[in-house]
Amino acid sequence: MLIAQVTDLHLHADPGHPNLARFNRVLDHLLSLQPQPGLLVLSGDLADDGAPESYRHLQGALARWPRPLRFALGNHDHRGHFRAVFGESHDADGFVQGRAEFGGLEVVVLDSLEQGRHGGAFCEARAAWLRQAVQDSRGAPLLVFLHHPPVDVGIPWIDPGPGQDWIARLDAALQGAQVAGICTGHVHLAGMFPWRGRQVVTCPSSSSDLSLAFSPMAAGQPDGRALVEQGEPAFALHRWEDGALATFFARCPQRLLARWDAGTQPMVAAMLAEKQA
Repeated sequence: MLIAQVTDLHLHADPGHPNLARFNRVLDHLLSLQPQPGLLVLSGDLADDGAPESYRHLQGALARWPRPLRFALGNHDHRGHFRAVFGESHDADGFVQGRAEFGGLEVVVLDSLEQGRHGGAFCEARAAWLRQAVQDSRGAPLLVFLHHPPVDVGIPWIDPGPGQDWIARLDAALQGAQVAGICTGHVHLAGMFPWRGRQVVTCPSSSSDLSLAFSPMAAGQPDGRALVEQGEPAFALHRWEDGALATFFARCPQRLLARWDAGTQPMVAAMLAEKQA
């Protein structure tokens, strides 16, 4: 089973903003895959400006996606404006979160938005909902999606930092759960990070990349370092097979370099034959 994750779309009310075209490129690529992913999770910062028009652009783009969808919200999003466009079907206890079973895997999507705050949030109401979801899963493996990673990744202006109450609440709510993985956005880069005996995977962004600048920062002393850059639009594919999670990170290709045709047939045939040896 394949689950596609696209994150940090940062759509704008202006339909001519390039981030919408970049997201459509990712959708085109996902729709071209064989087999196609059975689920698409959009893991936050769907809009850059939180405007209703941005969510309408997203809704229009997603009209051609034929399979189930799940949403998480990020710090750039606006919960009320999202609901005004997408309705209440993704709502649980007043937050954009939910759980669903896919091929023996429990997919749990969490809402880590606190309006007006850049970093993550996970209040007691959300923690209570997650505790119940863990209980209802009856020991089935959980694949958890949320926007904010609950772990430092080494980029100072993005890291949550030590002693965050919301991270402690998330950790406590997941106690006793069989967590297959925790998939997040916010970092705009592909990465894998251990967190309290669990694996956190950060998904690259369809809109932009953060720069790899790890040295400490002083709030009042800008040093001219690069913060944000841009490559081709990116996404992640999570494959659940034989009780284990594997993750692929990919970008939309600029140009195709090879096909499986008469020219590559000898090499591919030899490689396939090795599997039978």
